[in-house]
Parts: sequence; structure tokens; C-alpha cells
Amino acid sequence: MSYGAAEARAEAEAKFGTDAFYASLGRAFVTMCAVIPVLFLIEAIDVGIGAGQLDVAGGIIPHRVDGLDGVLFSPFLHAGWDHLYGNAVPLILVGTFALAGGTKRFIWSTFVIMLVSGLGVWFVGDPNSVVVGASGVIFGYLGLLVMRGLVERSWWNFGVAAFIGLLYWYQLYNILPTDQPVSWQGHLLGLLGGVIAAILFRRKRVRPAKLDTTFNL
Repeated sequence: MSYGAAEARAEAEAKFGTDAFYASLGRAFVTMCAVIPVLFLIEAIDVGIGAGQLDVAGGIIPHRVDGLDGVLFSPFLHAGWDHLYGNAVPLILVGTFALAGGTKRFIWSTFVIMLVSGLGVWFVGDPNSVVVGASGVIFGYLGLLVMRGLVERSWWNFGVAAFIGLLYWYQLYNILPTDQPVSWQGHLLGLLGGVIAAILFRRKRVRPAKLDTTFNL
């Protein structure tokens, strides 16, 4: 596919109300729904071998070198079924709309979100804790949608982010310091990672080529 054709397709998929837009949204929804069973399978394996063993092995352990690999693995691990249930539906929602903006952008954005959130937690988190869960990525996708709406002047993305924010407003306080066993640092830094990703991988507007005009005198 040529660059021009790829740009035209991306523009069609991003335009609300088009068949391409709804097709892209449908594919993204199916993909995100397929991710959730994988997370449940991982949790089942963790329970099967001894609850918490995978969490310790693959979670982020702040300030410890052996806990640094959790930057990549911790979003796939959860501290029990309730933790996973609480993340599953929000992940499907925000992930669907983030993925509908383009597969390549979604992959790179997810990587940036995981990196900013994970490394941030490793540097500033409680060294006596093990941090796991997809909530940092969820907050990252929310930040991605909000900032994408601003930098790309897409009221659709901004509206989606606002709608999801209204649905889960009670979770937004989790970006603030709390005495609860919740990694608010991961949530806040995930949100920041999403903002950064939206700026780095923003879709540039295609400007129409200028036409040379000649006058016959």
C-alpha cells in the first residue's frame, strides 16, 4: 500500500460516522476482548502454582535490579481475581478506542506508557512493595485519548475520554497519594505516559498541495 493510500485509509478510519471508522472500532473491540482471556489465564496459572509467585517474579520491585523486569511483565499480572475483574472492563473500553486510532500507533503508545509508568514506579515506589496490574496502562490510554483529542483537534477522542472519565470518575482519585495498597504513582505516571505518547505519535494533518496558477494575458 502506498503512503498516500495509507494516509487516506487512516483518515477514513478516524472520521466519525464512516464505514471504515466503525469497521476499525469493531476490529479493535474484538482484539481487546481477546486480550482479557489471556490475562485470566495468567492469573489462573499464578493461582495454580501458588498465589503470588508470578507476581513476585514478574512484578515491579522498586529500587531493586531484580524487580526491573516488572516494567514489561507487571501489566499482565494481578493481585487476585478481584483486582483483575476491576481492570478488565475499563481495559476493554479505553483499549478499544486507543487501538481504533491505528495499530502501529497503539503498539508504540502502549510501549511508552509501560515504560514511563513502570520506570517511574521503580524509581519512586515503595521498595517494600511489589507492583502489578494493568491499571497504569488503563490510565495511560485515558491520558492518550484526552491529549490526542487536543493535539489532533479530534473532538471524538476527547469526547470518548470524557465519557469514560464520567463512567469511572470514582477511580480518578487513585492518581493521588493514598494510604490504600494502591500504586497511585503508577496511575499518575501512566496518565503522563499516555499524554507523552499522544504527542509523540500524533497524526499530522495532511495539507492539500498548492496548485500553481497561471494567467493567460
